[in-house]
Amino acid sequence: MRILLAEDDPTTRRNVASLLVKWGYQVTLAVNGTEAWSVLSPGLGTHEEPPTLALLDWKMPGLEGVEICRRLRSPDRPGPYVYVLLLTGNDNKRDVLTGLDSGADDYLTKPFEPEELQLRLRTGARIVEREEMLRHLATRDPLTQALNRRGIFDLLERERLRAQRSAAEVTVMLVDIDHFKRINDGFGHAFGDAVLTEVVRRLADAVRPYDGVGRYGGEEFLLVLTGPPTAFDPAAVGERVRAAIAATPVRIGDAQVTVTVSVGVARGEAGQSGDSLIHAADLALYGAKSGGRNRVRLAQATDGAAALAS
Repeated sequence: MRILLAEDDPTTRRNVASLLVKWGYQVTLAVNGTEAWSVLSPGLGTHEEPPTLALLDWKMPGLEGVEICRRLRSPDRPGPYVYVLLLTGNDNKRDVLTGLDSGADDYLTKPFEPEELQLRLRTGARIVEREEMLRHLATRDPLTQALNRRGIFDLLERERLRAQRSAAEVTVMLVDIDHFKRINDGFGHAFGDAVLTEVVRRLADAVRPYDGVGRYGGEEFLLVLTGPPTAFDPAAVGERVRAAIAATPVRIGDAQVTVTVSVGVARGEAGQSGDSLIHAADLALYGAKSGGRNRVRLAQATDGAAALAS
């Protein structure tokens, strides 16, 4: 399990980090509060999910531990729950209550015994595992195990925030299975469900491991891709996605069917909202379907303008 250790004192940081590694944690270090917040904020870090355990010193340069707790508990913050254990040199009851009221899950007064720290972190790990299980159930489509609508929207918002703070761009793709009703009518809904699951598997194989694949609704899927403008060609990725679905028939038992998809692609512009980006991709998808299906259509500049104005 990954844990963030934010401590400005180098001796304490080194000693505690050594203990954490010994206990089997993957440790990320921060030397001040600003650096700690960058690690914990989904919109500031890398494509990795933030650590779900955080050991924060109360008094640090930049942001103090209690301020980081307040930010973590903001209802607008996307991402997983982070269990916070505050380290403080003051055992004054009023200060302890202030720390807990800020959103800390627990606190430990310096100096502390290693055994006590280990036990408190074990408690935190159990809570994080339970939270992660609940989060998985809340953000996954039960049939395909792709992200559900809420999950893929959350991911899109995180990637938008990340892109605003870097040279990255966000691309979304709306992927719609062509003539899916014919599959359900001709083979039955159980077969249709199996097709949906297989399509998700192929979609995931066609993009990078950290790209998002979500079930947007029914037989429609939303893909979220992020990277520098030169990292990938949206049209080429869209074509790879289309080809991955059409390459071989889907076989379920003795039955098989050739499945194709139409793809609408929209690359984000500076300041563009997630809703407007999806709207631009939806217009492109409509163009792909009206143009004959089984094809990729890029959003045009007029699509982006219409989306921004909507």
